[in-house]
Amino acid sequence: MSMGATAVGLLLPAVLGRTLDRLLAQAPATRWVACCAALVLLLAVLEAGADVVSGTLDARATGWLRRRVTGHVLAVGPRAGAQFGAGDLVARLVGNAAQAGTAPGALAALLAALAGPVGGVVALGLLDPWLVLVFLAGAPVLALLLRAFARDTTACVAEYQREQGRIAAALAEAVGGHRTIRAAGVEDRETARVLAPLPALSRAGHRMWQVQGRAAAQAVTVAPLLNLGVVAVAGLLLARHRLSVGDVLAASRYAVLASGFGVLVGQLAALSRSRAATGRLAEVLAEPAPAHGVRRLPPGPGRLELRGVSALRGGRTVLDGVDLTVPGGSTLAVVGRSGAGKSLLAELAGRLADPDTGEVLLDGVPLRDLAHDELRRAVAYAFERPALLGETIEDTLRLGLAEPEPAAIRAAARRAHADAFIRRLPHGYATRCADAPHSGGESQRLGLARAFAHGGRLLILDDALSSLDTVTEHHITDSLLSSAPSPTRLLMAHRVTTAARADRVAWLADGRVRAVGTHTELWRDAEYRAVFGGLTTGPGRPDEKPDG
Repeated sequence: MSMGATAVGLLLPAVLGRTLDRLLAQAPATRWVACCAALVLLLAVLEAGADVVSGTLDARATGWLRRRVTGHVLAVGPRAGAQFGAGDLVARLVGNAAQAGTAPGALAALLAALAGPVGGVVALGLLDPWLVLVFLAGAPVLALLLRAFARDTTACVAEYQREQGRIAAALAEAVGGHRTIRAAGVEDRETARVLAPLPALSRAGHRMWQVQGRAAAQAVTVAPLLNLGVVAVAGLLLARHRLSVGDVLAASRYAVLASGFGVLVGQLAALSRSRAATGRLAEVLAEPAPAHGVRRLPPGPGRLELRGVSALRGGRTVLDGVDLTVPGGSTLAVVGRSGAGKSLLAELAGRLADPDTGEVLLDGVPLRDLAHDELRRAVAYAFERPALLGETIEDTLRLGLAEPEPAAIRAAARRAHADAFIRRLPHGYATRCADAPHSGGESQRLGLARAFAHGGRLLILDDALSSLDTVTEHHITDSLLSSAPSPTRLLMAHRVTTAARADRVAWLADGRVRAVGTHTELWRDAEYRAVFGGLTTGPGRPDEKPDG
């Protein structure tokens, strides 16, 4: 529609000129006047339609980009957050995706805007070659101005978007730690930290306006001179009877179209913003997502093996050559001091992350070779701070289930000792997650219930019992260890009681497995006891406390 509007706009000056000539000659001009009115009406309709089509295209392109980037970020996993920061990712997903989504419409509008000057030049040539020569004499100046404007605009827009991302990243950190900030009484200091990039953002914004203002000023200087030159030559040609009065009118209008620098400036600015935003989205999409195979798991009890697994984080080796086997149906507790690599091992065991070297196998099949749906059906997770996603409590418990059964979900909630407090909520399982107050322990029980409902042959608990009181932990552990048929259970443990009830314990130290054995066997080692805060009472006593 933009091209159609441009075509009508190019036709209109010629028709107006012919109409004027007929009126001056006192010839019948009714049809020509009607044609002018029809062209004006058609131009208005086409421009309105172009706006609607452009808005629709922008919205759909933005939606597609947001789905694509969101899916890619979730596929990449924690590495994306570590690389860009949560706040910056949100800024890219919300603001930059909206700007990049305008690229197709901006490109179409730019092509239509370019068609206007090109058509204007061609029309001037059809009227008289001298008009084209006069205009083309100054055209290189316009081309240089446009090139400089596009270059400068892209640079300052990219800088502006980077500073926006820095502010968004700092704000996300502050929101996440708002309780710590209030407790420390450093609200003013954190406000200053979040807004520290504001001067740079302001400079980039001012530079954008300066670039656009300078371009507009140059356009005001150059374009009218070109128009004046064309009109002056058209006047001379009129005096020599080579052009009519209507031709002079058409030439003046075509000169304006041919020097349509202002329209091009606006379209180039929009395209520059889209280009800079597209570049920021491309940086996210360039992060490689893990590839999945096509294999299926054979029948098996859920035997987990880590063979020579090493993993780096932030340039530091967190796990170094870990060899570990968890027999199918058994429970292995992994213990170690903070920073020993327990959570990273939990991620690798269910392929939330890949090792840098080595291999992880489930029932003899490398996790890399498994199809995505097969892997996710086989492995269930519960975390220390579970994300309660979904509209209602029931939604969050059935997350990831292809065919959730209400009875099975409620049975899983009872195993996690979450059913009682869920039923006390205003609408029970139908209570909105946002309206359901729950403590850290209640959140963990919901996360455990979700893992129990998931089933599978491998259950990984990454410190998922840490916020439970001793009695509730005891009951849930009983339920966990007595379930039949039993999945293989891998527990990241901080409490003595959790380690004491596992079949075996793997002791991590300095990124390596220092020892594997029963809790009673390992308890004889003073350094193992020190992992739990230097406790010296008997292993697994109810009065033992975890390291604070």
